[in-house]
This record gives sequence, C-alpha cells and structure tokens, in this order.
Amino acid sequence: MLTVGVEEEYLLIDEHSGLPVADSRRVRQAARRMCDPHPDEVQLELLQAQIEIATPVCDTLDQLSDHLRRLRGNVGEAARETGHRLACTGCAPYRAPQPVPVTATERYHAMRDDSRILADEQLICGMHIHLGIPDRDVAVSVLNRMRPWLPLLLALGANSPFWEGNDTGYASWRTLIFGRWPVSGPPPSCTSAADYDERVAGLIDAHVIPDRSHLYWHARPSEGHPTLEIRVLDVQLHADTAVALAGLTRALATACLTGGAPDRRFDHPEILQGTTWLAARHGLDAELAVPLTDRARPVRDLTRALIEHLASRTDDPAWPAVSAEIHRLLEQGNGAQRQRRAVATGDRDHLLRTITAGA
Repeated sequence: MLTVGVEEEYLLIDEHSGLPVADSRRVRQAARRMCDPHPDEVQLELLQAQIEIATPVCDTLDQLSDHLRRLRGNVGEAARETGHRLACTGCAPYRAPQPVPVTATERYHAMRDDSRILADEQLICGMHIHLGIPDRDVAVSVLNRMRPWLPLLLALGANSPFWEGNDTGYASWRTLIFGRWPVSGPPPSCTSAADYDERVAGLIDAHVIPDRSHLYWHARPSEGHPTLEIRVLDVQLHADTAVALAGLTRALATACLTGGAPDRRFDHPEILQGTTWLAARHGLDAELAVPLTDRARPVRDLTRALIEHLASRTDDPAWPAVSAEIHRLLEQGNGAQRQRRAVATGDRDHLLRTITAGA
C-alpha cells in the first residue's frame, strides 16, 4: 500500500475583522514551544499571514488522521495564544488594501520582486497529498493516468468561494489565482521521467522559471521526496474531510499503478484545462468528463461511480470510512457550499466561525 503524507496551508486572521494578520513567525515559534510538533512539521510560507504544516510519512489513514488533528490543534492553539485565529479556507475571504508582506527569505523576496501584485494576491491555501512512489518512471506513469481525474478531486475539495468580501461565483477561486503563475494548472502528459525532466530543463533554459521549485502543476513528481505530489485541492475545513480525500486519492493512484493505457482524449491540454475551469467554477454542481464515461456527467454521479469502481481495487482497511465520508460530503456539501450557507444564514462572524472551526 502506498505511503501517504499531507501538507496543509492555513491563514492567520483577526478573529473579529477576518483580515489576514502578518504574524506567522511568532505563531510558528509558539507552536514549536509546545514541543509537540517536530520543528520541520510547521513551516512559513510566501506571505507572513500564511503557515504550513507537514505530517510525517504515514502507512495508514488512521496515522494520517492522528497527525493532522495534532498539528491543526497545535498550530490553532499557537494562533490563539498570539491573539489570532487559524482559518482553514482556500482563499482569504477578506483582504486589507495594503498587501501582506512576504516572509523574509531571499527566495520569497525574489518572487515578490519578479511577480509584483501576483505575489500580493497569494492569500490562498492548498492541501498537498504525497504518495510514496520512489521510482520516478512509475510516478510519471501514474501521473499520466491520474491527470484526467484531477478536476473531479478539485470539485470535491473546492473550499474558496469568497474573495475581498465578495462571492466570486466560483467554488474554488484559489484555483484561478494559483493558475496565474507561468507553470501551473494541469500537468503535461509525459512518456517517462526523462521526458518530464527534459521538459522542466527546457522551461529553465528558456528562463520561464528560475528553478524547479517554481513548478506549480496540479500534480507532479516531488522534487524533494520520493513521492507523487497531488496539489489540486484547496485546504479543507475539517480534518475528517482532508483524510477522506487523501484516502480517495491514494486508492485512485493505487488503481492507476496497474491500470491500462491512459485515456488519450486527455492528452489534449485544452480539454483538461477546460475541465479544470468547470470544476473550479461549479464544484459539486459541475458536469465533467472523466475516463469512466464517454460524456460529461454530474460530479455526484461520477464520484459514486468512482467509489464503486475503486471498492474492488483497494485493500485499504479504512476504505469503508473513506467511502462513507465522501458520500457524506456529496450529501452535505463541500467547503465552498458550507461557506456560502454560513453567509446566507448569518453574518461575517458566522463565516469566520465556519472557516476556523477545524483548527
């Protein structure tokens, strides 16, 4: 069974106004003083209102759940200790006129100088799933088979409908913001790890990106770990949902390890790009094309068909719990829908309680 690890990015916000707070270094120090997280488990991000956690490598979803709850709890407590709240949302729903400063590292300052307002608007938070596939050729082969499924994962995990106090009309506005970087969005289809590396080298040689750390595709062989990294998901409101989506993604990748040839329809980048936009725009209400069908179908129908398809192809003892949680998500809504319900039935405080309840 593939090992799994998760990285999650969060926002630090003022508990009353909901505005981002540039205090990540102090929150990280407070989290580390608690002695529960390993120092490498809590990291700074591009902007000083963001903070990131990384679980250890896990063999089981129970382990992943324990680590995610521990880290969310510790960093959430550290945020409260410093007078803030930790928000589990893909986009900052409110933003002050003045930009949040970048974290004081040479790399982040260079990114800000190069990208200007694009860096200022990176008040977005994702969930990255690492699947243990040490052979890079195998990782690329799995990636080729998983590419057409990434929009469905995006639709399920969409959790960023609000931006600058407005409903964007999108389930995942983070996807649109993140897609502005030069190398982002759906990954290309590659024939091998050598082909992948040649493409990346070409991007660097052409000065499109300065180095490999600027590859922001929705999925990629990790540059620092022997894993395939799935980066398409918004951070989730609650750990239960995050674990279930990680379990679904692992089961899908496991099926792709022994699956047949990739669906050639999705070799055309415009199809995958357009399908990704539809998933970001409509979330659970989208109609998408995936390899299981020859036509676009509603996300809920596709997800139920995928769960049934994977049930006979996984030996994960946690699969019944994963399946139940994904079915619950289909019935009760994803993060975007829950955020919208909070606004429709309450006020700003109701939305802020919704996005901070999971930390």
